[in-house]
Amino acid sequence: MRKFLIGTVAVTLALSGCANMSDTQRGTATGAGVGAGVGAVIGGTTGGGGGQRTATGAVLGGIAGAVAGNIWSKKMEQQKQSMEQATQGTGVQVSQTADNRLKLDIPSDISFDTNRADIKPNFRQILDKFAEGLADNVATQISIIGHTDNTGSDAINDPLSIERAARTRDYLTARNVASGRISVYGRGSHEPVAANDTEVGRAKNRRVEIFVAEPQR
Repeated sequence: MRKFLIGTVAVTLALSGCANMSDTQRGTATGAGVGAGVGAVIGGTTGGGGGQRTATGAVLGGIAGAVAGNIWSKKMEQQKQSMEQATQGTGVQVSQTADNRLKLDIPSDISFDTNRADIKPNFRQILDKFAEGLADNVATQISIIGHTDNTGSDAINDPLSIERAARTRDYLTARNVASGRISVYGRGSHEPVAANDTEVGRAKNRRVEIFVAEPQR
């Protein structure tokens, strides 16, 4: 079984690294390989049958792994393109993540002033367009994550990051996005994307990230 597991991991890594694969295909291949490995372990440790049970577990695990996770549908691609057009030249980064989520990375000069959670006018325009896209794809779930720089203590930054995410959620729900679709989180200063020893770096860390996922149905 050890040889089988090593082979499974090798195939998984090879498939997930193929340059010609789309993000969706790569995620499916990785899920299949991981699922196969887990299935093999389960099959090999649940009673008799030896290699046959291990192989069966690998097949079933591979099937489960391949269909798990998020999908990237035509609607998701349309919303991505719409947000790219709406945010062009604003500094907002729109991308498709490795696990097939739409990500909006909104910097502080668009979203919030220092030590504030009030949504700025430029951010409202982006959220208005974003809400329109969410209305066209009601199967999606939204995660909003607030961040701060390291100025001040965790006692200040942690609740401030949550408040920023919550204000963003409230703005969307006021535009008919169901609150049950939205989860909010605050990371304070704990997940910087740049060094905090310059003003430019601190500005990059004061941000809001919005993720949209359409789970496999």
